[in-house]
Amino acid sequence: MNSRQRRGVILLLVSVLCAVGAFAGVLSVIHDANAKVGPEVTAYRVKDDVQPYTELKPGQFEKTSMPKRWLSGNAVTDLAAIRGKIAVTTLRAGSLLQSDMIVQRPELRAGEQEIAIMIDASTGVAGKIQPGSSVNIFATFAATKQGDTAQSKIIVSGARVLDVGRLTPLDPGRDDRNKTTEAVPITFALNTADAQRVAYAESFAQHVRLALVAPGGAPSIPPGERTYRLEKDQ
Repeated sequence: MNSRQRRGVILLLVSVLCAVGAFAGVLSVIHDANAKVGPEVTAYRVKDDVQPYTELKPGQFEKTSMPKRWLSGNAVTDLAAIRGKIAVTTLRAGSLLQSDMIVQRPELRAGEQEIAIMIDASTGVAGKIQPGSSVNIFATFAATKQGDTAQSKIIVSGARVLDVGRLTPLDPGRDDRNKTTEAVPITFALNTADAQRVAYAESFAQHVRLALVAPGGAPSIPPGERTYRLEKDQ
C-alpha cells in the first residue's frame, strides 16, 4: 500500500468517526429533549365558545395531546368528567378544559319539583345569580279595590336556583310598551306550596324580582316581615 492509499484509508476512517460522532450527538439531543418534555397525555380544547350555566356535551370539545409537564394539575384528561356538569363561566374557543371551569348541575331533592319563570333581566338577574344560588322571590301587587294600597310580598325565601337560561328578547303587546323587553328563564327547586306561590305571582303580580341571599346567610324571614306597604314608612 503506497502513501496515497494510506492517506485515503485514514481520511475514510476519520469521516466514519465524524459521522458516528454526529449521529451520537443527534441521539443525545433527542434524548435530552424527550427527558425535558416528558411523556404526552390527552387533553381537550374548547371548539366554540360555551355560554355559562349550560350543560356540557362531548361534541363541544376536541381531543389534543400535550406533554404532561405542561398541563396544570386540574386539566381535564377524560371527558367522562363533564357528565352532568355545567360551565361556571364562558368557555372560550381554543382554551384547555380544566376542572375549575365546571361544576355539578344542581339536582332536585326529595319533595322538590322544578319550576321555571321568566325574570326581568334588568331587575332580577344582573349576572350574579347562577345555579346553586339561594334567592328570595319578591312580587309586587297593585291595589285590587278602592281603599287598598299596592304591596310588595316575599312569596318564597331561600329558593334554590337550578338553572339560569339565556337572555331572551320579548315582544310586548301594543298596550304593554312599558313592560320589559328582555328576560331570563330561571329554574327553581321548590316544594309544592312554594311552586304554587311562584306560579300565582308570575300570572298576577305586576313584577317578580329576585334578591340574592349571601352564602351561609339565613334565608328564613318572619311572616310579619314578608309584606310591605308604603304607609309602613309614613
